[in-house]
Amino acid sequence: MNTYGLEKLGIINTAAVYRNLTPAQLTEHALRRGEGTLSNTGALVVKTGKYTGRSANDKFIVDSDAVHDEIAWGKVNKPMSQERFDALYEKVIAYLQNKEIFIFDGFAGADPKYTKSFRIVNELASQNMFIHQLLRRPTAEQLETFSEDFTIIAAPGFKCIPERDGTRSEACIVIDYAKKVVLIAGSQYAGEIKKSVFSTMNYILPKEGVFPMHCSANIGEDGDSAIFFGLSGTGKTTLSADPNRKLIGDDEHGWSDNGVFNIEGGCYAKCINLSAENEPDIYNAIKFGSLVENVVMDPDTREFDFDDDSLAVNSRVGYPVEYINNAELSGQGGIPKTVIFLSADAFGVLPPISKLNNEQAMYYFVSGFTSKLAGTEIGVKEPVPTFSTCFGEPFLPLDPAKYAEMLKEKVEKSGASVYLVNTGWNGTGERTKLKYTRAMVTAALTGELLKSEFVEDPYFGVAVPTTCAGVPDELLIPAKTWESAGKSHEEYEAAAKKLSAMFAKNFSEKYSHMPEEIVNAGPKA
Repeated sequence: MNTYGLEKLGIINTAAVYRNLTPAQLTEHALRRGEGTLSNTGALVVKTGKYTGRSANDKFIVDSDAVHDEIAWGKVNKPMSQERFDALYEKVIAYLQNKEIFIFDGFAGADPKYTKSFRIVNELASQNMFIHQLLRRPTAEQLETFSEDFTIIAAPGFKCIPERDGTRSEACIVIDYAKKVVLIAGSQYAGEIKKSVFSTMNYILPKEGVFPMHCSANIGEDGDSAIFFGLSGTGKTTLSADPNRKLIGDDEHGWSDNGVFNIEGGCYAKCINLSAENEPDIYNAIKFGSLVENVVMDPDTREFDFDDDSLAVNSRVGYPVEYINNAELSGQGGIPKTVIFLSADAFGVLPPISKLNNEQAMYYFVSGFTSKLAGTEIGVKEPVPTFSTCFGEPFLPLDPAKYAEMLKEKVEKSGASVYLVNTGWNGTGERTKLKYTRAMVTAALTGELLKSEFVEDPYFGVAVPTTCAGVPDELLIPAKTWESAGKSHEEYEAAAKKLSAMFAKNFSEKYSHMPEEIVNAGPKA
């Protein structure tokens, strides 16, 4: 039996080893093993159990001599000793002995100059199919000479014992940058594998002069690229799936001197309240070869109920980018002309769209404001205002200043227009309708928005358009939405001042070393 070099990892005895199987083969194995069922569209449907989102508190980085001085240690990048990791690694490897093993050898990074190879070792066929569809798939010729740069081992059936293993719970996600190994145990949520790849690329790419970004990207008919920064649930996947533009990717990209490239080869979209009317590209991508997590399905008809959140608010579907009709399959685009920061404001005071100058762009990028949405992370039950550095703090191993400096350099060199888009709530207490957000984003991408008259927001200092085709004028100015809901101007002022003060407090605590012009570009508390 060919073990494809698993011995190097310490996996010596196996029941069977499967490498780079097709989605059809992996679906068959998953069904045989009882990992999931098929929907009426042919998608493989699984339940991930206790963990239905990323478990941020269970993530660690091995504190080795080789990387100690590079990592921005703190609440996000928590250290685990080399000895503790090695002991845990041996236990997981022992657990995997005599089991069926599924291997996917693939790539991250569409630009050949910056491509990195990853070997993913899975206990579950369903997870292996997920990562097969999410990363960039090698040709048969590339497989013959494949040599991994990094290895990720995912063993959700192994449960950690915190007092023995030095973990916080039965789950752990540990990255050893020096040994180029990631260990994922205890969680079946497939997003942990995907984000481990991203965390790795966020460590590697800056060393090569490439700005890694937690963003989606698309490209227009004339080759104009646009990128959308934002945390999970703010609309990166939805807004970048534009029928008038080709999708480069929905979540992770690099910005080099040559342009933008997708780190991945697939998409991972939220399913809650999904509809064919609002998100046709995602809706139609749920078919054979897709992996659906935690979506309620009728046991008889096998039809989905996307509005039912009894299994998880953070229900998801993973699929290859070619399932989107107008995808840019090369995964590459030119230098971005438009940069959009997506936030979901639960206070209802951020304008639905505003234009930023370069200093404001730095301020709002570093701040990374949004509201964590229910279900995206373990323990989040309702929208919670939060600041995630550079719109991707959980995945940034280096000092945030490094990523901020790279954004500044790229924006100044490209002359890109930067916008802040609030996909969250307004003064009416309702979330901005998707059709209005789409209209505003389209106007920004085409340049039509620049023809509007702009006014300065009294609290956030950003330039707010007074008109936008397809959007009621009163929705563009936050104070007017409060007035239309019968609320007093004093109530609006109180909410705006509260959020402004939160921005100022966060910035002063985290980024006091920033230049004065950046600090002064923030809200007026």
